[in-house]
Amino acid sequence: MAKKKKISGYAAAGVDIDAGNKLVDLIKPIVSETFRTGVITDIGGFSGLFSLQSKSKTNNPVLVSSTDGVGTKLKIAFMMDKHDTIGIDLVGMCINDIVVQGAIPLFMLDYISMGKLEIEKAVDIIKGISKGCKDAKCSLIGGETAEMPGFYPDGEYDLAGFVVGLADNEQLIDGSEIAFGHKLIGISSSGLHSNGYSLVRKIFFEGLKMSVDDHVEDFGRTLGEELLEPTRIYARPITNLRRDFKISGISHITGGGLIDNIPRILPNSCKAVISSSSWTPHPIFQYLQKAGRIPAHEMMRTFNNGVGLVIVVGEVDCEDIIIQLQNLGEEAFIIGTVESRGSSEAPIQFID
Repeated sequence: MAKKKKISGYAAAGVDIDAGNKLVDLIKPIVSETFRTGVITDIGGFSGLFSLQSKSKTNNPVLVSSTDGVGTKLKIAFMMDKHDTIGIDLVGMCINDIVVQGAIPLFMLDYISMGKLEIEKAVDIIKGISKGCKDAKCSLIGGETAEMPGFYPDGEYDLAGFVVGLADNEQLIDGSEIAFGHKLIGISSSGLHSNGYSLVRKIFFEGLKMSVDDHVEDFGRTLGEELLEPTRIYARPITNLRRDFKISGISHITGGGLIDNIPRILPNSCKAVISSSSWTPHPIFQYLQKAGRIPAHEMMRTFNNGVGLVIVVGEVDCEDIIIQLQNLGEEAFIIGTVESRGSSEAPIQFID
């Protein structure tokens, strides 16, 4: 009879507690660079602490929260073995969702789970998260790194985040003040952001049999570099705009594209009329549409098509807003108008 193998201790089961402790020591100086006024704890404790006392000037404070991941874009990071930007995507996906409500980001928590803890890889991921948090002026005050043997294929992991922001209840942006004649300004995305990657991978890797190392002339870089371009974070430009202008609505263009996300902020009596020729999508979108033979409607419902955020404002402010966005390093363009919606009409309409 074969002799049974003796299992002794947690490490023998595949979980290295010492590696986890080492990771915490390594990331402390990285994470501490994100701390803003209000952080009253260090990482490594049982929880993160953030004081709202410094935000006491808010008359009627409301906490605004969001949680998200980066979907199958993770597969591109695995294929390239490049992990220092995927954390930026995580921050963008979470923070952009609270910025559209008029919230100022306060703090974020992250969750990383791996089959086997690879310290160097985890540090790279957290470097990206910290970079995104610094861009958004948001503190990374804690998180969880879970080692789960046998749960993930070798070299793979999952990533999720949770963010909390602060808004004044009287200044929340909920779309209720959107009216006929308002204009829609699109703010350029950095590319695909973190949506549509299941279809992207199917087209490039299954249909076209391409590799992440293939150089694509249309992109001016390799396919992998294009697909791993980080999500744009809009906290800074929106915070700046709100100091000077009245913004009646903001839509984060994520899963569902323009077709599903713009109607989320419109009153029932309104429809958005979008001129599809008012901006030029990035080459990646044009390449995908042609290679995958994707209908225009499907493109507009799957991808951001070059528009990462849409703001709804009065016509009188449009020119000044676009100039200010350009001064902040953003590309912006008027993409449509808010019009009256009939009872049988769709909430969004595209014209050439």
